[in-house]
Amino acid sequence: MTATDPWADLLAADRALLGRTSTAERVADVLRQRIIDGALSPGTRLSEESAGKALAVSRNTLREAFRLLVHERLLVHEFHRGVFVRVLSAEDVIDLYRIRRLLETSAVRRGENPDLVAAVDRAVGDGERAAAEERWWDVGTANMRFHEAVAALAGSPRVNETMRQLLAELRLAFHVMSRPEEFHRPYLGFNREIADLLTAGERERAAAKLDAYFDAAEDQLVAAYRDHQG
Repeated sequence: MTATDPWADLLAADRALLGRTSTAERVADVLRQRIIDGALSPGTRLSEESAGKALAVSRNTLREAFRLLVHERLLVHEFHRGVFVRVLSAEDVIDLYRIRRLLETSAVRRGENPDLVAAVDRAVGDGERAAAEERWWDVGTANMRFHEAVAALAGSPRVNETMRQLLAELRLAFHVMSRPEEFHRPYLGFNREIADLLTAGERERAAAKLDAYFDAAEDQLVAAYRDHQG
């Protein structure tokens, strides 16, 4: 691979984010964000040469960033083959939704901060505008932002950090859906209802709606994985 790979070009655009005091953690942040945005798809091989040139970082820094993301289960290292973006299984999807119920539903029940509730509403609006323009991959990204904002209602930096890692894994799961419009459109209504309930202070009803959301999304994704894997 060379630096002309599309994902490497995107990383080159992120180089300025690293600043002069580049660290493995900051490189990992950039790569994680590209996974959340959907630019790095499951099975993509991350060449050290391409990524190192794109981000202008040393091989040692890059390898440490890779190790961090392997620990987060976003990348895998295959002996004699290199580092790849992880491919999830149906069992991974089930476990992801188990954790999401623990984090997000609990956060909704604590969603009293008006500024944090407003952030949920803004994320829904971003998704609605992207859908109106038929930018369905952007709808998926806005959906990630919606759930990040939902988790942030807990008011916990540790929950926020855990949720960012979880959403990156979840974005990998979404790649199995071949028709993004078909997958994302039904959940726009769910998102709007949840945001409106939160704005109205109806936190228990919002939590119940979110649980129903998770049931539907998990069933859909698991079925798609099992069909895909034969």
